[in-house]
Amino acid sequence: MFKFIGIRQLYLIVTSACLLALGLQSSHGAQYQLESTKVKVERVVSKLKIPWSVAFLPECEILVTERRGNLFHFDSRGRKTKVEHGLKIFAKGQGGLLDVVIKSDFPNSREIFLSYSATNQRGLVGTSVSRGILSRNNDQLRDETKIFEMVPGTNGNRHFGSRIVENNDGSIFITLGDRGERESSQDLTSHNGTVVRINPDGSVPENNPFVNNDGILPEIWSYGHRNPQGAGLDLQGNLLVSEHGPRGGDEVNLVFGGRNYGWPIIGYGVHYSGQKVGIGTSNEGMEQPELYWDPSIAPSGLMVYSGKLWPDWEGHVFVGSLKFDYISRIDPDRNFREAEQISLPETKRVRDVREASDGSIWFISEDRGSIYRMVPDNYSDAGEACKFLIR
Repeated sequence: MFKFIGIRQLYLIVTSACLLALGLQSSHGAQYQLESTKVKVERVVSKLKIPWSVAFLPECEILVTERRGNLFHFDSRGRKTKVEHGLKIFAKGQGGLLDVVIKSDFPNSREIFLSYSATNQRGLVGTSVSRGILSRNNDQLRDETKIFEMVPGTNGNRHFGSRIVENNDGSIFITLGDRGERESSQDLTSHNGTVVRINPDGSVPENNPFVNNDGILPEIWSYGHRNPQGAGLDLQGNLLVSEHGPRGGDEVNLVFGGRNYGWPIIGYGVHYSGQKVGIGTSNEGMEQPELYWDPSIAPSGLMVYSGKLWPDWEGHVFVGSLKFDYISRIDPDRNFREAEQISLPETKRVRDVREASDGSIWFISEDRGSIYRMVPDNYSDAGEACKFLIR
């Protein structure tokens, strides 16, 4: 476990000022000198309203969610199409249309997964996941099927979690927040504060850790989470999640089946009232984070990098900060040390971070309503493979 703490505000002010001075605006983006490399940042999509997630389709096309409920398709020329769907979305507070992930066999199946907040038959609200087939002309989601619904649900409008990760074996991980009800994260009769694992059709894998335990929801993979809004597989195929703590104590966790990650019994922050979390920072049978931040950075999307364009970054973990407007680069080979804060004029309230097939790093700036692509400054294909750069 690695703790990162420092004079962050001064660092960010100085870093941002330096990068602004080094930024060279052009029709092909801006160039910046980071700590170890030069990069080019290009805006690829703009004029979005609270974008939450981006997914890559073949032929340089993308899908983008807006939290208010819109799903958009962009082709390689930047033509925007609204994808009609029949999801009944609870778009209030932190809720709405959230993650979008395409199935690994998308070129054949055209299947995608969407997570969103919704009201159940009891009038309570929770996170749901639906599967659908994207029409050939990319304007409609067909054969929609809800494959997961959080139970029992609550009356709140926060802490939905809601990242989706397709596992290497084809199963689906879904991260779920505690919905603002702290103690429920330790209640295995509730999905609150858990990571669940299901099959793509919504059934439960037979090797889930609690599948044969009476009274425990069989979808549960791990528990004791607060609000995990970032998730991805490391290069060994293990699940990593980034999650919000209270005041301080945001975490990156390496998540294994059947394990308890401690919330709200242990944690490295304090409640907003100033009271300490539970009994302290450790307890027998509860996992420690790989890294925690104090003060909180409000982490969102998480991506593990392949090393395709930046070989020195192979296996590094990238996490967006909603609070401090940067992308954290974490080196797992150095005890999950935060190796760099990529703080640029474009990294305003970073909601999602993804790697495209060419190795470029894409991120969503929620405040700017835009999606950006980062490549090496001398990348010869920058702006050529995908023609929808905003000029």
